[in-house]
Parts: sequence; C-alpha cells; structure tokens
Amino acid sequence: MPGRELYGEEEIREVVDVLRRKVLFRYGFDRERQGIFKTAEFERAFAAFAGSRYALGVSSGSAALKVALEALNLPRGGEVVAPCFTFVATIEAIQEAGLTPVLCEVDASLNMDPSDLARRITRKTVAVMPVHMMGNACRMDEIMAIARERNLKVVEDACQATGVSFRGKKAGTFGDAGCFSFDYVKVMTTGEGGMVVTDSEEVYRQADWYHDHGHPHQPDLARGKEPRKRSGFNYRMSELQAALGIVQLRKLTEVIRRQKENKKAIKAALRTLPGISFRVLPDEDGEIATFLTFFAPKKAQAEAARARMAEMGVPPAVLDYWHFQANIESCGGSFPATKDLLDRMVTVEIQAAMDAAQVEKVSSALVRAGKEMA
Repeated sequence: MPGRELYGEEEIREVVDVLRRKVLFRYGFDRERQGIFKTAEFERAFAAFAGSRYALGVSSGSAALKVALEALNLPRGGEVVAPCFTFVATIEAIQEAGLTPVLCEVDASLNMDPSDLARRITRKTVAVMPVHMMGNACRMDEIMAIARERNLKVVEDACQATGVSFRGKKAGTFGDAGCFSFDYVKVMTTGEGGMVVTDSEEVYRQADWYHDHGHPHQPDLARGKEPRKRSGFNYRMSELQAALGIVQLRKLTEVIRRQKENKKAIKAALRTLPGISFRVLPDEDGEIATFLTFFAPKKAQAEAARARMAEMGVPPAVLDYWHFQANIESCGGSFPATKDLLDRMVTVEIQAAMDAAQVEKVSSALVRAGKEMA
C-alpha cells in the first residue's frame, strides 16, 4: 500500500522538527518542546478527517484494537463476534482483552456476512467487531441494526481502511469505537502506530487512561503526582510517529484519488474476461482502491491465474494463512463459504505511485492470466 511509496522531504522536516527539540515523549517537558505537541496535533487532525469527536494516538493498530476493547470495560469471558477472514491481530486483541472470539463467515465483499453474524450471536455475546478488509466498507447499516437490536457494543476494525466511507460516513465512526493502523504496509504509514476514534467522552477517557498505565493526564498536576484512574498498560504513540502521521494524513486524499484512477484503468481491462466476478463493493465510491480482487469460477483456475501472474512479474496478494487459517487454529470452526471465496480469489495490490507503463503491465498480466483460466 502506498504510504511507504510517498515518503519525502515533508516527512523529513517534521521528524527533524521533533528531534531538534529532543522530546520524543508525547507528555510533559513543556519548556524543552516549546509548546509543540505533535501527537495531540495529529489526533486533532485525524478526528476532523474521520468526523469523530475524539481521537487517541497509540503505538500500533493492534494496540488500537486492544485499547478500544478495554475502554468498553466488557465482562471478562464475554463473546465478541468477528469475521473469520481478518488479520490475526483482530482475534489476538479480543483474546488479550480477556474476551472470547467467535468467528463468522464473510460474503462476496470479503467482509462480515450480516446474516451469519446474526446466527452466531448467543446470550454470551457482548460485542461485534466488523472488519473493513482491504480498503472496502462492511455493510454497516445491517451490522449496526443487528447490534443495536441486541444491545451489543461495536468496535470497528478499520486498520486496513483509513479513508474508507460507507454512504458518506467514514469507516470507524459507526460503532462505539473505531481502530486504525499506520504500519509500514498501510495506505498511510508512521512506520508503526494506530488510532482509536469515538464520539463517546466516556469511551475516550477510558481509552486515554488505559493506554498510559491509568494516568488521567491532568494539566495542573505533574505526571508523577497524578492519581491512577484505572489499570492499564503502555500503548502510547511517540512524537516521531505523530510527526510522520501529520504529513501522511495531508497526502491521503491525493493517495486515494491516484489509487482509484489506477484501479479503474486496470479493472476496465478485465471486464472482457469471461466467467470472472469482481469483489462486491457495498459502497464503490467509498472504497479506497488498495486492492483489485476478482473470483474465478473454480479453485484450480484461480491457482493457474495466480501462478501466471507471478511468472509475469505481477505477484498476487497472499491473504490466506495469516488472515484465515491462523484464526481458525485459534478459535476453531468450519467456514466453507469463506474458504470457497478465498480459494477462487485473485488479488493484486494497487499502488498510488504506478505510472502508465506499470498500469499497463499489471493490466496485461491479469488479462493473460484470466484468459488462461478458460
């Protein structure tokens, strides 16, 4: 994904600005930092971008998921329904928060299947964690209706979906909290880093306290004199991460525009291929075009297409073990509908920095691979 493609002088200047003040910690040291608080600045900018009341910078997307769950103070052992197709961090965060992950199928959007979600809910269910996979929004209208009808909390995993929207509203802002990742292979990157957003003051306060050992962050008290508000741990974002985030966020709209343009051109070349079907996009205007995905009629055809792509120097994305099998190893269960989709899936990463020649190379490789499936 393109965040790493577009590092430039702007990022260097922001990082050097932090280093010159010699304060990499987000709290305190007011005199040395001359009133410059990069993490707080990044949080304000991201909250405005997402359309949320509050944003909290944390050390990673995985940390964002854990912090959000802990902020809700859910009963230990309660079940959280999540899709079986998601990066392992989704499941790990649920387990690390003392909760029990329950997997459900995905549909042709490769996101949580609302009908299967409804079937997986039991009297032990306390929350739902939809995942906006690969830059594509979940069916949040249906998911929120199910969750609200059953009085369940909703934590959105938007770690692969910064900038995604569904019917004009940003992914991550539908539920009680939303989580984002800025690691090295995300649409915007701070190397590592993440963000929790919420409209709830109470959820924000709990998250803020939890992510910093229970510190209440009272401006009138020295850090060493603050009373502890709750149990917590260290998931703080550094000033260096935030400095990168400030610049990368400014670039994000243009990054998404370029990705959409490149994906549109490649997808147009594939429309003549017989037998394939494209991934379902619940809101095509709202996706961020980080991937192009189509399904072959049969598993063997998809395998042949992926092999041909690799031979032509356009390697397909690999999204099986760490995003599916490892979750089943952790949680158990059988998910035939999802397995069938993944077996027949052919996916290529879209880059913002592609030039016309690269777009043509990817298009040609996909078309030739697709024709050989017949």
